[in-house]
Amino acid sequence: MEKVIENFLKYVKIDTQSAEGTEASPSTAKQHNLAKILVSQLKEMGAQEVTYDEAHCYVYATVPASHGCEGAPVIGFIAHMDTSPAVTGDGVKPRIVENYQGGDILLNEEKQIVMKVADFPELPSYKGKRLIVTDGTTLLGADDKAGIAEIMAMAEYLLAHPEIPHGKIRVGFTPDEEVGAGADYFDVKLFGADYAYTVDGGRLGELEYENFNAAGAKVVVHGRSVHPGEAKDKMRNAILMAQEFQTLLPVAENPMYTCGYEGFYHLGWLNGSVEEATADYIIRDHDREKFQKKKELFLQAGDFLNRKYGEGTFEIELKDSYYNMKEIIQGHMGLIDNAKEAMEELGITPIVVPIRGGTDGARLSFMGLPCPNLCTGGANFHGRFEYACADHMEIIVELLAKIAQKWR
Repeated sequence: MEKVIENFLKYVKIDTQSAEGTEASPSTAKQHNLAKILVSQLKEMGAQEVTYDEAHCYVYATVPASHGCEGAPVIGFIAHMDTSPAVTGDGVKPRIVENYQGGDILLNEEKQIVMKVADFPELPSYKGKRLIVTDGTTLLGADDKAGIAEIMAMAEYLLAHPEIPHGKIRVGFTPDEEVGAGADYFDVKLFGADYAYTVDGGRLGELEYENFNAAGAKVVVHGRSVHPGEAKDKMRNAILMAQEFQTLLPVAENPMYTCGYEGFYHLGWLNGSVEEATADYIIRDHDREKFQKKKELFLQAGDFLNRKYGEGTFEIELKDSYYNMKEIIQGHMGLIDNAKEAMEELGITPIVVPIRGGTDGARLSFMGLPCPNLCTGGANFHGRFEYACADHMEIIVELLAKIAQKWR
């Protein structure tokens, strides 16, 4: 199982950061660099039906069923190759903190970047473990290269031990999950699995089959620029009007103030001038009815301000991104029961929690492939304080193999 760490340290050094606002697929060509390595490794380990979608950067492969299990359901394991656009993934310098003893971790002596227990109070729970960290100038890439490394190690282990009983296993690696496009060109029919798991969660034991209903929205505000010395009753400052739009949304329904099943409106980007301003939002809620009401309120805010300032002042584009996979998974709870059993057999306490986000599995579930989410052992995703627990990653490889054995 140690191969998982070797793989992970190799993968995180490959920059696969995806990009917002592009029509290209994948959004960045450099994601192919990792895809090609995975294709080569899969072939070397003896995987079958290795397929590389060179146009859109998807990788698929098969671990064949062991003797006598050919009629079992086909189970899939999926992870994404890209890393978040939020923080650079170029020049990642992973380091293993051996036998972590608690306390703050100095990531970069020169720049005095420190991961502090005061900021991340869960850190002492890893006392005695090996933690993989960065030098504090980049993200690590555990989201989701930890998932990739674990799936690859599981596949190699089962291929090397054909005596272990399991049905046919399909593995899949996708691009652009971080920008919401991971399932855009995923070939469900070619993948050919009856069920699948994304390996894209956090701490050991996490098992997720509920996620947000999600929408993205863009608000374009058209203002009027006039010399400030003569602006009275003439100027319309688009930046200030965009701020006014924000004040019409519920203050408490902001990600800074929400947790659990609470939804939110999130203003992620605002840019502009007096003449024109653009604001990008995401809207989230686990409950489909509440989600619909949030979207209606968002549109009503635009209607109100158009009545105030004139029709066309506020242009709003709103589009659904994905839905809560619970609607699909609740009809296939064997996925959850098998994962729980496998965890308990390995001494892992299942932590069933709602995802305050989404995965490729959310969209794939509605595309006909029921697909809950499993842990990776990573934490603090999308930031320079991201880390992964090496000991837990090795256990997760065992977990994936154990889950695969449940389907035979």
